[in-house]
Amino acid sequence: MVFIGMDHGTTGVSFTILTDKPVHFKIGREELSKGSASALQQLNKMVDLKSIDLMAITYAMGDGINTIMPIEKVKDRGILSMEGAGKVTGGGTAVYDEIKKSGIPTILIPGIHKNTGCLDPRFKAAYSHHASSEKISICYNAYMETGFENMIVSDISSNTVSMLIEDGKIRGAMDACIGAMGIVHGPLDLQMIRDIDDGLKTANECFSRAGAVKIANLDTKVSLAKEELLQRYIKGDEMTELAFKTMIMSILMEIHGLIGITDSQLQGIVLTGSIGSMQKPYDFFQEIKMGLNKSIPILKLPPTSGSLGSAQIAKSVFEGKKNILGIKVENMN
Repeated sequence: MVFIGMDHGTTGVSFTILTDKPVHFKIGREELSKGSASALQQLNKMVDLKSIDLMAITYAMGDGINTIMPIEKVKDRGILSMEGAGKVTGGGTAVYDEIKKSGIPTILIPGIHKNTGCLDPRFKAAYSHHASSEKISICYNAYMETGFENMIVSDISSNTVSMLIEDGKIRGAMDACIGAMGIVHGPLDLQMIRDIDDGLKTANECFSRAGAVKIANLDTKVSLAKEELLQRYIKGDEMTELAFKTMIMSILMEIHGLIGITDSQLQGIVLTGSIGSMQKPYDFFQEIKMGLNKSIPILKLPPTSGSLGSAQIAKSVFEGKKNILGIKVENMN
């Protein structure tokens, strides 16, 4: 049995081959956009493509669908728009089309948005969009690894998105544009709204510079931002340290906010993503852990949780599971 998971992330597209010891690899967004890399060629070096029983992939915001669907049934790649905040830049699109044409049995995982059936009605009423599709994969990986039915999962990397799981279902989530800062993305403050109104910047330009990079005054490519900030921190840059501490403050505000509105007895809080799991050179995990309720277990998962969770979804669906954390699975036939 061979199951593959894909995570369409901000800086690249990650894959996991689910075996006794999962195999992970990542292809950078720029390589894919330029056409200098092929996901299937890379995958074929590691596994016979004809042996794949099921692949589960994510793509962009995933706001055009609300169930897990066979890829051949999906219209417009499962998204409502390719423009504006969260704009699609092309790398993941090439991978999506390559996989669809390949004939490999594949399912597409939706994002979390106002049409997601399992969400608390108050979250649906408050926000049109809550999280892109790989966040469901991350939550499923957390569920499979911990067995927790009631938890908060916070994915911290280029952006930060935190999800609330109650009774084994995703009940709410805070998207990057309304909640905590990440390295690159973050919520739009008043000055940014004024800049948009005055035509100085687009909403997407503001969103893509509202994270730690704003405070550190770093203007660079998304794929380089994390490493450049870490290098500045190692050299003792005070504004970078302030950027990290401010980012952590906003993350704690977000997680504490979700703790405050749940009626469930939380079994744990799971941190993941390239920043959420980081302990060197800056110990983000410990700093966030110290700011949280000491009576709730705080765990971390590696940054591969997105692609691994997708592969675990593929395996569960293949084995007949009809529901993933409250998300319906469409008939494969």
